[in-house]
Amino acid sequence: MPATQSRPGYVTQADASKRAYDGVVVSTDPPYYDNISYSDLSDFFYVWLRRSIGFVHRKTLGTVLTPKAEELVANQYRHDGKKQAAKFFVDGFNRVFSQMRNGASSTVPITVYYAYKQQDTRDAGTTSTGWHTLLDGLIRSGWEITATWPMRSERSGRMLSVGTNALASSIVLACRPRPHEAPATTRRAFIAALKSELPSALRELLSGDVAPVDLAQAAIGPGISVFSRYSRVREADGSDMSVKDALSLINSTLDEVLGEQEGDFDGDTRFAIKWYRQYGWTQESSGIADQLARSSDTSIGALERGGIFEAKGGKARLLSPSALEGAWDAATDDRVSVWEATVRLAAVMAKDGADKVAELIPTVQTRVNLDAVKELGFLLFHEAEKKRDSKDAGLFNGLVSAWGDLNEQARKFEAEGSRLGSQQAFDFDDVED
Repeated sequence: MPATQSRPGYVTQADASKRAYDGVVVSTDPPYYDNISYSDLSDFFYVWLRRSIGFVHRKTLGTVLTPKAEELVANQYRHDGKKQAAKFFVDGFNRVFSQMRNGASSTVPITVYYAYKQQDTRDAGTTSTGWHTLLDGLIRSGWEITATWPMRSERSGRMLSVGTNALASSIVLACRPRPHEAPATTRRAFIAALKSELPSALRELLSGDVAPVDLAQAAIGPGISVFSRYSRVREADGSDMSVKDALSLINSTLDEVLGEQEGDFDGDTRFAIKWYRQYGWTQESSGIADQLARSSDTSIGALERGGIFEAKGGKARLLSPSALEGAWDAATDDRVSVWEATVRLAAVMAKDGADKVAELIPTVQTRVNLDAVKELGFLLFHEAEKKRDSKDAGLFNGLVSAWGDLNEQARKFEAEGSRLGSQQAFDFDDVED
């Protein structure tokens, strides 16, 4: 910006629930319910700052420890138990976003960041209370959530992630003021709208560069957008539908969309999906395998020839990725299924890296549709997540997350091979006698 147009920036500290928001663009990373108590953490450093420079900043460092009474977190030991802590957080959170709504811009959405992974659970297997509180608070404060999008925000290999399944991304929510005259609707009408709009939005996400691990987060956007456009969604008994129930319906629709793809796969792949969903990599009766194979328009013999299944001694099993990670030439393979291609490529990716997978892709695409391989990778990640199998989930997420780069590298390998081949060719018609 030219110097004549520049303006100095300034920073102020104010109560977020009382300050004015007219003419302000808001992008915020709000407190995470009871996940992190920053004031408690800051005490570790505060006591030393107070000893070393307390005489310089007497007002700022005048207390023995950091102030905690107004910190917007749901800490039960500060607020006489879980119930009071939750009320303190919800009331404070809603006051802030209601105040933002009063001065909100109609042209620029606010963006709200939340460090959340859908697989994180709390007591009794319920999903994160903080996440539900965030969504519910925004909607009750008059906001329509128009999009949710995963954002890679954490460095891989950081100390927290070593040996753990630590969060790798945040989710950003884009929100606009919901019109005051927004209509109410019924549960049945909401489900109808969800089934009408969400599948096409999910298919668009699947065709893009969203990683499988981030798909569930991204899918919340178009779904919760439908939910939050209404002033209320009434249940059959007249009560308001909860955010938790709305998210459950959104996830069910995601399952349906992923499940619809199964009909497009070959018989061997349809069988393998059903077997993996029920038995994983464990052994089961050959009789069950035979019945399942017949219903999938294949046979145990065909599955064995396809190199993905093993049956002997009355027992049968689906071959695991570790059994399919060895040398493989799709061109000479008598029977190649989408399942075999997907599992082999994922196994090779984990063992030998992206370059090896990129070398295989040009040959693989002569035998199976690469889009189908990507779709199956999404589906298998989703099934592994439901099984809580982090090893399989990581395997298929690794393949699909790098899919765009793998195909780009494969095209380079293919072009390089063609160039070398043309250099080594001779046109004997031009050779003089």
